[in-house]
Amino acid sequence: MPQRRVVTGRSQEPRQRFAEELRLLRAERGVSLRELAGELGWDASNFGKMESGRSLGSPEVVEALDQYYGTPGLLLALWELAVADPSQFKERYRRYMTLEAEATSLWHYAVTMPPGLLQAPGYVREALAAGGLKGDELEQQVEARIGRQKMLDEEDAPPFRVILFEAVLRNSLRDPREWRIQLEHLVKASERPNITLHVLPFGSGLHGLVNTNVMFLRLSDARTVAYAENDVWGELVEETSRVERLHRTYDAVRDLALNPAKSRTFILRMLEEVPCESST
Repeated sequence: MPQRRVVTGRSQEPRQRFAEELRLLRAERGVSLRELAGELGWDASNFGKMESGRSLGSPEVVEALDQYYGTPGLLLALWELAVADPSQFKERYRRYMTLEAEATSLWHYAVTMPPGLLQAPGYVREALAAGGLKGDELEQQVEARIGRQKMLDEEDAPPFRVILFEAVLRNSLRDPREWRIQLEHLVKASERPNITLHVLPFGSGLHGLVNTNVMFLRLSDARTVAYAENDVWGELVEETSRVERLHRTYDAVRDLALNPAKSRTFILRMLEEVPCESST
């Protein structure tokens, strides 16, 4: 039997493969980053970051590159694989992210922050920066988190039920404009047919998830797994009995929360309290 050979020798890691393909295509065209920027109307530094793997860019930029290089759909397909690649997330989250991408339905309870799937870009950036990320690592993780949200935009998007403790809606961003965008983002999310949003108001009493964020994922094999975390600890829970106990606790919390219509009204009232302009 003849020895199997590598067909292209190119990287099998999605993010690296995307960057590699961009470099190869530009080299074949024989243009500089500055010339490429002049042709497409974006800053040369953006293309430089994409070719070095420091940034994935936006789908609009990638579609323009596909058209420029005559590779209809190729770069966009590689970009989608890179965005969805769980290896770009920190080690402790990677298995969870892999399972999340396969989920047929999701449930979430949030104590102090909106779930990552419902965070607007400005919120994502401030939240990750507050956690100590900066520079290229910050940019990569911002892109990764925003990229996760694509799963809720797909035609067969899974149903997503989320309960927000009122503290989520009170712990505002520094910039009122970005905070307004985040609240508007939640209102728009609540109007989508696959998203059910509840608010748990202050004064609802103690319950089993007082200090714990939890996400449940229903998988295609009919299993349900959970991911529970606080500021210093996180755990993927797969044991059936533990998941069931957590889910019963979640259901009890949902019984305390406002229904979706009242929850949307609650967020709209909070939106009215936010200044339209930044005070700085």
